[in-house]
Amino acid sequence: MKVILNMDVKDLGKKGELVNVSDGYAKNYLIPRKIAKQADAGAMNELKNREAATAYRIAQEKAAAEKNAAALEGKTITVKANAGANGKLFGSVTSKEIAEKIKEEFGIEVEKKKIVSEDIRQYGTYPFTVKLYTGIQAQMYVFVGE
Repeated sequence: MKVILNMDVKDLGKKGELVNVSDGYAKNYLIPRKIAKQADAGAMNELKNREAATAYRIAQEKAAAEKNAAALEGKTITVKANAGANGKLFGSVTSKEIAEKIKEEFGIEVEKKKIVSEDIRQYGTYPFTVKLYTGIQAQMYVFVGE
């Protein structure tokens, strides 16, 4: 019997998957406990609609990430910092500061966890990478000065 799972079941499948199980297992265990529902025409149509909606949402997110990557690629942001006489900063420039500057200058919100950079502890220009989506990233630069 084919059933659609309402929750994750160990060794059987994840929520929303269509699986084939024995009739007794479905009728006596899965369906009465609302772990699964029988895969009739209405349930199958609902499953297909949910999958189509998920695919559409993923396509929209990916298109937005590609657009943002094109807008950010190769750009330079400027961060002001205080330093000692030899150009060594008091502290460092963090991913949080970089994310705030990107939002301020380009209007694109980026999580600080998605910014990959080396330790910035002196004046100068440093490259960093912004990961916008799986497989989509932009290479940018940060200029640290007074």
